[in-house]
Amino acid sequence: MEVVVGLGENRFTMSRGSFKYKQTFFNKRKLVQKSREKTEDGYRLTYVDEKAAETYLFTVKETDSRMEIAYVGNPKENVNRYWLTFAMDPKEHIYGCGETYSEFDLKGQKVRIWVAEHQNTGRISKKIIKEKLFGKHPQKTLAFDQYESYYAQPTFVSSDRYFVHCDVNAYSEFDFRQADRMTLYFQEPPVIITDSGADFTEVSEKLTALLGRQQTIPEWLYDGVILGVQAGTDVVDVKMKRAKAAGVPVVGVWCQDWSGCRRTGFGYQVMWNWQWDQELYPGLDKKIAQWKEEGVRFLGYINPFMAIEKELYAYASKKGYCVKDSEGKDYLVTITTFPAAMIDFTNPEAYEWYKSLIKENMIGLGMGGWMADFGEYLPVDAVLYSGEDPAVIHNQWPAIWARLNQEAIAECGKEGEVFFFTRAGHTGTIRHSHMMWTGDQHVDWSVDDGLISVVPASLSLAMSGYGISHSDVGGYTTIMHMRRSKELLMRWEEMNVFSPLFRSHEGNQPVNNVQFDDDDELLKQLGRCGRMHVALKDYLMQCVAEETNHGTPVMRPLFYHYDEEAAYTEKTEYLLGRDILVAPVYQEGATSRTCYLPKDQWIHLFTGREYTGGVVDVDAPMGYPPVFIRKDSKDYDALMRVAQI
Repeated sequence: MEVVVGLGENRFTMSRGSFKYKQTFFNKRKLVQKSREKTEDGYRLTYVDEKAAETYLFTVKETDSRMEIAYVGNPKENVNRYWLTFAMDPKEHIYGCGETYSEFDLKGQKVRIWVAEHQNTGRISKKIIKEKLFGKHPQKTLAFDQYESYYAQPTFVSSDRYFVHCDVNAYSEFDFRQADRMTLYFQEPPVIITDSGADFTEVSEKLTALLGRQQTIPEWLYDGVILGVQAGTDVVDVKMKRAKAAGVPVVGVWCQDWSGCRRTGFGYQVMWNWQWDQELYPGLDKKIAQWKEEGVRFLGYINPFMAIEKELYAYASKKGYCVKDSEGKDYLVTITTFPAAMIDFTNPEAYEWYKSLIKENMIGLGMGGWMADFGEYLPVDAVLYSGEDPAVIHNQWPAIWARLNQEAIAECGKEGEVFFFTRAGHTGTIRHSHMMWTGDQHVDWSVDDGLISVVPASLSLAMSGYGISHSDVGGYTTIMHMRRSKELLMRWEEMNVFSPLFRSHEGNQPVNNVQFDDDDELLKQLGRCGRMHVALKDYLMQCVAEETNHGTPVMRPLFYHYDEEAAYTEKTEYLLGRDILVAPVYQEGATSRTCYLPKDQWIHLFTGREYTGGVVDVDAPMGYPPVFIRKDSKDYDALMRVAQI
């Protein structure tokens, strides 16, 4: 282990949840290992700065295959930057670090561990300009280090079947750009935990035993489609009835604007005042009860912000519940086009009050679930009730937010009946969460932010220990010339059949996007996709049980079960459980796709044709994506019946 230490200062600039970051280093110096002394449970490493004649200590604890390296310190404590370099196999592949979209294998990349708004407007603008100049739907056009992530976690898994988790919260960087070494950079004394397994199932089990496992999700989720609809009680009722009449198995309606709407230059957005808007949704309490009797749950939306023009904010501000700026005023941050206040979760009274809003105004109203959005925006120059450094707490904020939501459900006695899904995360998020959704994909075919970006996002989460995720059917972000096409929506529907949850979204500009009920063909497609998803219920429940009990992710990379060179770099296909391989159609106008199949006996779900592996070209007309069932699956007959829907 090579060690470099130094002093440094940070300069963060935040705009709409995106962070520009610079730092200055002082007195950076390489240390020399002086001694290695055996201890009762491992050994102690002594490093020296020969010029300054200073000593730095690390402890190493070993238990079976697990090893923990911890920085103990030095008498003067005159450092706040740490670079630890370890040898790597040049052929090694690296995965995880939270959620990544444009890449899956992180070998050759430098990853920053800092929670941020993935869909930052500056990057979107650059993307759109390049689309205009170089083509409508380009391949990845920005350098990897320009991409931020909602979910950043100091955890990764190697193709050599070991994991590394770093017990740190402050900003850090993991550098995998050199083939034969990795450098882990920290801004707080690091604790590094590593363990290995005979296979990836064992690696995942050990990793999630350390980090925690996701909460059990309700069984009713598997019974159909959750329709993303909004604009009022009557509109929701009409759309739901229309879908049901067309044969769509509707199990839920997700109305993000239950608390009111805000129309901005960005689109149709939610009014962040977390109580039932009775003008927009008259009689909603009675409708929720009626819909539930009919087998349809009502889902809502909440985030950690408050609309400053509304009454709940006035109450929170008066009580001193908001995050403060350096002058003691409520810290207002801009999201898309408007300012909002943040609740200070380090204030126990504010924390409990916000939780009560969920318990009384959401669960008490009869909701079966909700989107717990955001969590990435805590400014580093804020002032917190606890007095803690916001630059250290920033990454923890999503985990605190997830814990608050989970506690609300538990305290209402609704575990196993009510759930929530989040988009932001860091260490601690997993143990308090039910499900992730992969964020605000663009309503397009682009590799970095469109339909296919769901796959590396889901797989990187899986290799970080977070194994239950899904995406907005059809994507979310519409900006400038972007428009959701009928073809894109239908391809997204057929992909999300093969995921733990099937939930649609109208997007931020519903009138500019094709919607599920725009014509009879779309309704017919949704009905068939919904019924196929229901037919997978028993299999999906088995997969989810493997995750909640053992940490085995539901959506898995191909290398998870197949030790083949091509499997370690494949990022457009995935395994759903052990026995289903999914290769989504992700190119506009395509009616076939080239697939890589690991060596095994695979049966094409829709044609019954058998393949034994290799690269194959497969026809994929609309509604019939390349999906393959492992012939040796114990569930083979049941899975093949999905094609008969």
